[in-house]
Amino acid sequence: MLNRRINYRVPRNLLVLFELIALLLLFIYHKGNLDRFTIISGLSLIFIIYISNFLLLRLSSGDNYIFLIVTMLISIGVIMIYRINPLLGMKQLIWLGIGIALFFITYFIVKRIEGWEKWINVYVILSILLFILTLLLGSRTRGSINWISIGRFSFQPSEIIKILMIFIISSYYTNYERYKKVKYGSYYLIGIMYLFIGFLFLQKDLGTVLIFYTVFLGLQFIYEENRRLVLYNILFFLVSGLIGYLVFPHVQIRFEAWIDPWKYIDNKGYQITQSLFAIASGGFFGTGIGLGHPDFIPEVHTDFIFSAICEEMGIFTGMAIIMLFMILVYRGFKIAINQGNKFFRIVALGISILFGIQSFIILGGVLNVIPLTGITIPFVSYGGSSILSSFIALGILQVASEDLDYGEEKYEQGN
Repeated sequence: MLNRRINYRVPRNLLVLFELIALLLLFIYHKGNLDRFTIISGLSLIFIIYISNFLLLRLSSGDNYIFLIVTMLISIGVIMIYRINPLLGMKQLIWLGIGIALFFITYFIVKRIEGWEKWINVYVILSILLFILTLLLGSRTRGSINWISIGRFSFQPSEIIKILMIFIISSYYTNYERYKKVKYGSYYLIGIMYLFIGFLFLQKDLGTVLIFYTVFLGLQFIYEENRRLVLYNILFFLVSGLIGYLVFPHVQIRFEAWIDPWKYIDNKGYQITQSLFAIASGGFFGTGIGLGHPDFIPEVHTDFIFSAICEEMGIFTGMAIIMLFMILVYRGFKIAINQGNKFFRIVALGISILFGIQSFIILGGVLNVIPLTGITIPFVSYGGSSILSSFIALGILQVASEDLDYGEEKYEQGN
């Protein structure tokens, strides 16, 4: 169990102060004419964030800093989304409330149920069903088939499959000794992962392929005894990336825009060049909320929310977001090191890698360090599926931060 004697009141109160200042800036931006809708939205955000942190401190004996870090990220994201589009900001606030509720529900369910490491086949079957549903019912968005729409509600099944994938890998390596005794048992996990990657190739969702592969390779590098398999998978990763570039035109477009966005500033390089303009024009402390032009960037509330934040809140706030993600990943690794249960140790590592690589991919794309992939920033960008799945993952990580009653027993069996 991580140290609970840390005083959480100070950062929690600072977070409320930040939200009050942001509400005041919105008041100034509207020249003192804030409508009831804006006031209710701002006060709702403050209430939800404060109460959820207050409750968690009394319900969980684990690391309460990870939830505090996430609510800091959420606050920045909601404020910026509301400034761009008040209606989307209110929707994001609703998703936030549902996400926090899912966080607590996930926390209680995962904590009270034992034997999660025994259900690897259930995780595999659920994942395959979600992939098949995506191919049959999914709609194409920017070259990829990754969204399912039911009436006015849309969701991205791959967000749930990410968590199931981590559970599959954790279950496999928790029972590693048993699988090694079975003929071709060492290739069972690899076969499952390549099947998933094959589905993602059919969906043309190469951004998610990158996330799946990175999480898989990260955990395999730590726990796989056959180092040759790790090298083979790295080689296959490079080859599949080359194949993806040659086969899918939208990947070629993104690669060309990454190499020289200024050459294509009027078309395929427009998004990234506007992103760089926005970050540069904000300077260190930003233009101020409401004084920038984030609307110049297409899809600014999802893929390019970081650029809008840097423009109006400054590179200082952008650096703060990067640091918050680094601290979140660090504390996730610390949770894994302190967890005696092997299954939850691997789960904690997997979720930490997931948060880290997902934030790196989109932040790197926005800054033109790597090609754009269309992935959203966890907890910051607008989007229901991403918010909900991220809070579910965070709830599981919260459970992993505690000393489970059956931890040592399972740990000994796993080793």
